[in-house]
Amino acid sequence: MTETKSSVLNANNAVYKRRNSINRLMLTLSSIALIFGLFWLFWIILTLLIKGAAALSFDLFFHATPPPGGDGGLLNAILGSFMMAGVGTLIGTPIGVLAGTYLAEYGQRGWLAPATRFLNDVLLSAPSIVIGLFIYAVYVAQVGHYSGWAGSFALAILVIPVVVRSTDNMLQLVPNSLREAAAALGCPQWRIIMSISYRAALSGIITGILLAVARIAGETAPLLFTALNNQFMSLNMNAPMANLPVVIFQYAASPFEDWNRLAWAGAVLITLFVLGINIIARTLFRNK
Repeated sequence: MTETKSSVLNANNAVYKRRNSINRLMLTLSSIALIFGLFWLFWIILTLLIKGAAALSFDLFFHATPPPGGDGGLLNAILGSFMMAGVGTLIGTPIGVLAGTYLAEYGQRGWLAPATRFLNDVLLSAPSIVIGLFIYAVYVAQVGHYSGWAGSFALAILVIPVVVRSTDNMLQLVPNSLREAAAALGCPQWRIIMSISYRAALSGIITGILLAVARIAGETAPLLFTALNNQFMSLNMNAPMANLPVVIFQYAASPFEDWNRLAWAGAVLITLFVLGINIIARTLFRNK
């Protein structure tokens, strides 16, 4: 009997030692991968801040993009980016929220909801340049010119799948007992969604919208085929419009040092904007 217990203990110790060794090995590999990724991330951010912070100035926010060798800033590109991102968000957010609401609240049965989720996942992972080419084919080529509206439409298509996914996931986290209690009191379905589901999932939905804005803030490829660029100050959405991503792309590839400095400054602005949105989204709603 004693020999049996001893053999069992030895076997358990061997299993424990093997599992402990595997755990240490995987923890070491994970730590190395984490350090490797953080190293490149901090290197990129440090390089961006070193080269971009020196180019930041008040002129950057009060003057339009200059010709080579001239003095200027990025005012027209900043305003153009805000306008197109704002219009794209206003167009894409209601569509995304309503589609996500249908998937979570009405799509429990049938084939339409699973098919919509699959197509939304495909659209979510689609390269942004494909979206730009699509808008170019269906809008820009038809009207015959680039415009801020075309850029907004492309950004709206990028916003929709992010908002759909976040809305669908957040509404599915709402306990069904809340819906059942409201239904037992005689509330119609639309009232349950407005008063119960949306209230419970509001923080998650807003977070998804903010992350969608952060995604479109630095998109360059779709704007190259839709809004293009404009060196002069213009708030006309029906004409080519300056925007930070395209200005950064063009100025970074130019041989002029003053344009290169403006490109670094624009990259810092976009990075800080995206970082700020992510911090705000996670700070304001982390407890909800």
